[in-house]
This record gives sequence, C-alpha cells and structure tokens, in this order.
Amino acid sequence: MMLKDSNINNGVMLNAYPDSIGVNLKDMVAMLQMPQFKDVFSLFYVLPTFFNSDLDRGFSVIDYNINEELVSKDDLKALEALNIMLKFDIVLNHLSVASPQFKDLLKNGEHSKYKDFFINWNSFWKGNGELNDEGIVIPKAEFLDKLFMRKAGLPILKVPFPDGTKKPYWNTFYQKINSQDNSFLGQMDVNPKSQLVWDFYEETLAKVKSYGGSILRLDAFAYLHKEIGQSNFFNKPGTWEYLERIKQIAEKNDLTLLPEIHAEYGLNLHDEVANKGYLIYDFFLPGLMIHTLETGNSKAILTWAKEIISKGYKTVNMLGCHDGIPVLDLKGKEVNGFYNKGLLEDNEIETIMSTIMERGGRVKNLYGPSGKKISYYQVNATFFSALGENERKLLLARAIQMFMPGIPQVWYLDIFAGKNNYEAADKGGSGDHKEINRTSLSVNDIEKGVATDVVMGQLEIMRLRNTSKAFRGEIKINDVAENLIDILWSNGNDFAHLKVNLITFKFSISYSESGINYMKHF
Repeated sequence: MMLKDSNINNGVMLNAYPDSIGVNLKDMVAMLQMPQFKDVFSLFYVLPTFFNSDLDRGFSVIDYNINEELVSKDDLKALEALNIMLKFDIVLNHLSVASPQFKDLLKNGEHSKYKDFFINWNSFWKGNGELNDEGIVIPKAEFLDKLFMRKAGLPILKVPFPDGTKKPYWNTFYQKINSQDNSFLGQMDVNPKSQLVWDFYEETLAKVKSYGGSILRLDAFAYLHKEIGQSNFFNKPGTWEYLERIKQIAEKNDLTLLPEIHAEYGLNLHDEVANKGYLIYDFFLPGLMIHTLETGNSKAILTWAKEIISKGYKTVNMLGCHDGIPVLDLKGKEVNGFYNKGLLEDNEIETIMSTIMERGGRVKNLYGPSGKKISYYQVNATFFSALGENERKLLLARAIQMFMPGIPQVWYLDIFAGKNNYEAADKGGSGDHKEINRTSLSVNDIEKGVATDVVMGQLEIMRLRNTSKAFRGEIKINDVAENLIDILWSNGNDFAHLKVNLITFKFSISYSESGINYMKHF
C-alpha cells in the first residue's frame, strides 16, 4: 500500500508533536513557512496530541476529534498550501479511561452499551486460572508464561463499578493511580471481538482522512488479537485477519497503512509484514547508524540497505523519534529450533547500549509475568547526545539517512542538535524516560538554530533528498572499503552521489540539477 504520488514516496517526513515548536501547531507551521525550510518536507507525521488525549503524551486517546488547544483547521489549510501531506496514528489496541466508551462502562456497568468494548480480565481467563485473594484470576502457568509483557506484573487496572465492586480490565500499557483520591488514568485494551470496536475504527479512519491524512500509523496493532494459549503479541493468524479488516477500511478512505511493530530482526516479522504489501518501519537504522559511526565500519548498515533493495521493502526510516532508540530490534531469534542471526551480534548491541548510557541515556526493559526483567527494549536519548553531541557525526548520520532506501522521517529535535533533557526524564520517573528526547523548542530557539552550520547543513541535504528526481530512480551501493560508504541514486540524467569516510567523518555529495552538476564537501 504505497502512496500514489511517487515524489512523496521518497520525500522527507517531519516528525513532531503539534506543540514541539512554540506552543501550538500554528508555530510549527510558521517555522515551515520560513525560507530556510522551503521544499525540505513533503510529509508531516503529527503525533497524537493532535487528538484529545490524557496520558503517554498522546497515545492514550480520549477521542479522535481535533485537540483545539493545539490545532486549528487553519493550520491544516496552511500545511496543505505548503504541499505537505499528513501522517497520523490510530492506536488500535487501546483507548483512554476518559474515552466516552469507557466512561459509559464505568457509569452503567453491566447495562452499558460498551460492556464488551473493553476486556474484562477475569471474564477472559474464566476457566483457565484461579481466583486469588484480590479477586483477580491468575492464569494457569502454561498460559501465563507465554504472555508477552510490556511492564512488570499482570497487565490489568482495577476499576470501580456502580455496584461498588472493582473489576480488573486488561491494560497492556500505561496507567497512573493517585493514591490520595483514588483517581486513575489508563490505556484500556479494546475487545476486537465486539462489532462496536470495528464501527469505531470505521468512524476514526474517516475522521483522519477528513483532516488531510495520507498515511496511517497503526500503533500497537500487534497486541490487538488476544487468545488463550498464545503470547498475545502478533498472534497468528488472528493478527493477520485483523490487519486485513483494517486494510479494507483504509482502502475505502484512500489511506496508506504503516503497521508499527518492534520485534527482533531474527523473528522475521518485518519480512512477513512487507511481503503482505505494507509499508514497514526501519527500526533497525538508528542502532546500525550508531554502530557504524562508532566503529568506523559500514558492513552491517550496508548489508541491511542491500536487503531492503533486493527484497523490495517499502520502508519509513528514522534516526531519532518520539520513542527510544531501538535495540531489541537488532537481535537474532530462535524460531522453530533454528537460530536466525540478527543484524548485529549481542555484544555489539550491548556496546551500543553502553555507549548511549555512558552519554546519559536511559534504558527501557521488557518484563515477565513475575515482574522480572527478561530483555532490554530500547534506550532513551536524543540522537545527538547518543552520538556524543558531535556535530560532524550528526551531519554525517543525516546524510547517510537521506541516501538510504525508504521514506526518511526526521525528528524535529534532531534537526536542532537537541541534547538530553535530564530534568524532564527525572521528573517523569522510570515510566517516562522518553521525555529526555521531547523538549519543546521556542520560536527563539528556531531563529538561533537556523544561524548554525549543523542545522543549515542538515536542511540542505534534506532539501536535496526531498526535491531531486534522482531519488525517484535506482539506487546503487558501490563496493568500497569497509571504512567508506559510496551510494549512488540515478534517474535518467539526474543523479545524487554520496561518498563517506567513516574515519574522518568527512563526506561529499555530488548531484545534478537542471542539467548542471554540483559538488559539495562537508
């Protein structure tokens, strides 16, 4: 499911919250209208505080109406005038406790129209576990041990009902409970066996299309299908069946789907999703980029680039983003008794993690049902800080990203060489490490930024990627020594050629424009 406009398929995508610049989307639009940003972006991934939400910086959606505190219809018209298409999220797996559906459930209990819209934990596991002293069904060990957990302990939130009881509801991701007044927030898993959930999806996809959406990121879709005896992460064939139903709704609204999934490379889920015709996230690039720049060796990153090309993957790649720097994704995995290698060896991944953490990053882990850590997941840091706050490395990383196959997505903070925000990370606690990389920038910050070489250098390279016809043609990775990179894009008489020295971090870009050849050294 690719976008119909071939220019957009290789154009550059901005990634930010509506209020990442200034105080609202209007200030972001004003930045994009600056001459320094002319023709730099074709797409804008607006994060879900665009909608009404209350937790997890937008990913606990109350409803998919426009958040009028941050966004206006005039902003959307201005983005359209800039020829910038929009990418939005639908958080398939869950909704906020403050959503109209869950509020109705809390008010009316068993008489609610939405009593089956969410998943009562005890009802789900009835007959397949034992009720403990707290009134919670503990699944049998044979089932519990298979569950894929995103946090320590059981994925539940006990909520009050009109009859005075508290019932456990499935809550895979975040929750916040105020012990002083017993108020709570939470992302409550929806029940896709309810037709009302699918009616809601139909309504939501039509809404995001009306806002100007072209790409729809399917957040947490791999957790949607739940079945006793499975891990409840990308259950098969159930997840495929749900994805096909969403695809049919998307096609009616002319939306391109981008399923979001973090899993080990060795599990090959990226390959399966791509082979079904979907865009896939290149969550491997951030870690590979850091490995490449820290070791001065291009073998791993170019092996991955060649795989993208040879297998025809349609990808969206990134360096930094609103989430962490993925590390789990690089690992190998045992599948059906055979070990599939990762893109990096475990010791190489651990070196990346150690390097980022020595530079101030924070690690996020995965847990088993007992609350024991079972694996690392991602490291939270700005990409600039992960690179040791070295401007030459950042500029080179951006150049390599712009010459990789796929749609390059660019985190707003990286453009301005944003540094780790320890105060925000500490304030958020262990559950909000991601705030280390979400610092909002003032209009004054932008004005200062565009006077610096690291910002203007990135914008120049991004503009080339966004406008050159060469990137709509063929890509060739030339064979050179492992401490070098040589990538050529060509389309008829148009070309763009990147040559990199990973020891000195120096690089050159030669390209054609209107029949004239240019060479730029960085």
